[in-house]
Amino acid sequence: MRTHFCGLVTEALIGQSVTLCGWADVARNLGGVCFIDLRDHEGIVQIVAEPDAGEVFNVAAQVGYEYCLRVTGTVRARHAVNDKIKTGKIEVVASQIEILNKADTLPFYLHETPGEETRLTYRYIDLRRPEMQRMQRTRIKLVQELRRYLDARGFQDIETPILTKATPEGARDFLVPARMHAGEFYALPQSPQLFKQILMIAGFDRYYQIARCFRDEALRADRQLEFTQLDMEFAWVDEAIVQDFVEGMIRHVFKEVVNVALDEPFPRMTWHEAMRRFGSDKPDLRIALELVDVAELVKNCEFKVFTDAANDAGGRVAALRIPGGASLSRKQIDEYAAHAAKFGAKGLAYAKIDESGAVNSPVSKFFAEDAFAALLKHVGAEKNDIVFFGAGAYNKVSDFMGAVRLKAGKDFNLVAEGWRPLWVTDFPMFEWDDEENRYVALHHPFTAPKVDDIANLRENARTAVSRGYDMVLNGNEIGGGSIRIHRSDMQSAVFELLGIGEEEARAKFGFLLDALRFGAPPHGGIAFGIDRIAALMAGTDSIRDVIPFPKTTTAQCLMTGAPSPIPDAQLAEVHVKVREQAQ
Repeated sequence: MRTHFCGLVTEALIGQSVTLCGWADVARNLGGVCFIDLRDHEGIVQIVAEPDAGEVFNVAAQVGYEYCLRVTGTVRARHAVNDKIKTGKIEVVASQIEILNKADTLPFYLHETPGEETRLTYRYIDLRRPEMQRMQRTRIKLVQELRRYLDARGFQDIETPILTKATPEGARDFLVPARMHAGEFYALPQSPQLFKQILMIAGFDRYYQIARCFRDEALRADRQLEFTQLDMEFAWVDEAIVQDFVEGMIRHVFKEVVNVALDEPFPRMTWHEAMRRFGSDKPDLRIALELVDVAELVKNCEFKVFTDAANDAGGRVAALRIPGGASLSRKQIDEYAAHAAKFGAKGLAYAKIDESGAVNSPVSKFFAEDAFAALLKHVGAEKNDIVFFGAGAYNKVSDFMGAVRLKAGKDFNLVAEGWRPLWVTDFPMFEWDDEENRYVALHHPFTAPKVDDIANLRENARTAVSRGYDMVLNGNEIGGGSIRIHRSDMQSAVFELLGIGEEEARAKFGFLLDALRFGAPPHGGIAFGIDRIAALMAGTDSIRDVIPFPKTTTAQCLMTGAPSPIPDAQLAEVHVKVREQAQ
């Protein structure tokens, strides 16, 4: 239907005939001449219909916003050059205009950014917007470059099942009733984890897959029910081999897709150091603010909240100095306390130092004057600063003080320009869940411990360190992986520590335990969030902008109406009956 794309018509084609297809981005009837800005996925070109063109002019005069057109004409130099578009030095004088399809009045103009509900209801129109086209193309190019890089280095693209077995750890599974097996269910994969480990045992050595994954969990800006990840696994490797390879891959795709040169090599930081300094296992290094431990300086004060935490082996008292923070009003300080409360804080103490050096703090009365001055000096507080204090259980304090740090960084414009990648390593193997009264895996139950001795692992489970690692970029975890357990006895021991008994382990993971007994090589891998990386590259805070058809925060597709009721007859075929919800 066409000979050229609209956005690719150049001065080299002057004097030649072209046929173009696209949408009428703008149609202007000036009486003596009609101008149409014709748009396709490559860009815009100006179409001119002159009055002596007869029927062509009459058709051009009927064209409305977003009409689908096919235009044939001759390329000529443009008198009034438009430097804002790449075709701005030429125009096409129409000899034929065909209206392929009219368009009703759109629910919004393409130069607008309507509310998200409108955008997702009319996603096919939203995706026409040039900004959305740009972001989707960024994602497409990212995936293309990843495939090229891995294919050229001997990795094998292998598909793993979508209908699989339910797992007991992590987020909720999406379940699919099995018609041929009454009362039994498949689960949609949360990741291809076990299958890619099986592939290493089967001898495929280097695996990758652009994998669709599913987790039935609450949605937010960086989470979706279904998402895409680059899944990778390597045999006969240690941490350094995996990290060095994928670091080179990420540097390559950032250079190729968005022309960004990332650090070489990426800095490395242990989980404990990240939590101590930044209160996060995915620290944003663009923000220079750091937490300071002050337990030793407050353990003998008269403020019980501080002393309880300072004298508890599992407690923490941390301070965060914010330069210029003394400008915060009491209302704004309360907003910081409310923000910290979302992450588990029961309160947020503070000290303001005004321009004269005077200190205003509701907790200073619990200290001797020289002791409080020493505390502020230790934190590095200066005139016009504010210092926030958090006290309580170590991980909880780290979490909410880390959240305060991020908020302060944004509020006070302390986020530096650029890209700051980082490896976070040496994660705890387990964390204790008070509600379930058992250990849970910090990464997943197939991550290998640093110690290779089962008796030692059992005895020191609370402090055990894993061989897990995450890649972080500007405060976002873009990839996570580990060296895996490759011995059946170690895997059984880890299941036992996680409260998964022998019978349950056999029922749910028997195939893996068996496979590990037949010469499983040392292996490890990593998975990268395609949606998250694409969002960073495209400069958007929401992964919904780089997913063609995302769900809302209420887990709905407004365009198609999913999820939707299923007729009883169809449910009966898969042996399912819907139970009415209790009122």
